[in-house]
Amino acid sequence: MKIIKGDPTPEELAALVTVLAARATTPAPSPDPQRAGNWATYWRNARQPLHPGPGQWRASAHP
Repeated sequence: MKIIKGDPTPEELAALVTVLAARATTPAPSPDPQRAGNWATYWRNARQPLHPGPGQWRASAHP
């Protein structure tokens, strides 16, 4: 590591090294094991719940 601008104190350098070391050792998030297929995902997003109320019959014809 090379400091190219500024004059950090030893405490600031220690804090920076600690943060970079902790970031390097953090494991990557695992992929989602329960991913639904494309067909199931389509219907989950396409169908909206019905909300009864005044004037909602107009909105029911438009997605």
